[in-house]
Amino acid sequence: MTARELMLARIRAALADPDPGPDQDWRRDRDPDRDRAAEEPVTRDYLRTHSPDDPAALLDLLHHNLADYRARVHRCTEAELPAVLARLLAERGSRTVAVPPGLPPAWLSATAVTAVPDDGTLTAARLDAVDSVVTGCALAIAETGTIVLDAGPGQGRRLLTLVPDHHLCVVRAPGQVVASVPLALPRLDPARPQTWISGPSATSDIELDRVEGVHGPRTLEVLLVEG
Repeated sequence: MTARELMLARIRAALADPDPGPDQDWRRDRDPDRDRAAEEPVTRDYLRTHSPDDPAALLDLLHHNLADYRARVHRCTEAELPAVLARLLAERGSRTVAVPPGLPPAWLSATAVTAVPDDGTLTAARLDAVDSVVTGCALAIAETGTIVLDAGPGQGRRLLTLVPDHHLCVVRAPGQVVASVPLALPRLDPARPQTWISGPSATSDIELDRVEGVHGPRTLEVLLVEG
């Protein structure tokens, strides 16, 4: 049986009516070989990562791929983080910054920018008037340069990171950095609302001209925090 036949067999098995009614013998149309194939586990013998098991190398790879997607990448220590955030907000000219629930207070302790806490009542219109947003993340994937948010502490609602034009996202290394998507998925809760971000929002739909900030922040700055 080919991979295509196996896939179609599983779809047919999933869509089969378990109780077609007294006037129809649904078992008459069942193919025992097809049903058996649909129940067989899928062999996943592919590589789960193409990167070395080296935290420093993974962080360098993440940095490279984030920058390749036109995110602005900064590296610092935990102790340096408040000062770096304050500098980036000042360079941006931000006067207000959206703050999700659970964001560590120390992160914004060095800035005089007005914090706008999200208590669940911030609307898209109100967020559109906010200059920046600072969040953490759930994970960052080195091989794809992707940041994953799942609305956990310090991340907030999806609306919070889609409306403001400037998103500062903190990634803690090495704990939040994984090599690949297959290694990331088991660490994520599929029941949580996930947002996967690879660079600032952009499209090239019109005459292949890249336009940033179409369905999300025009500027994404990622802070890789070591230690």
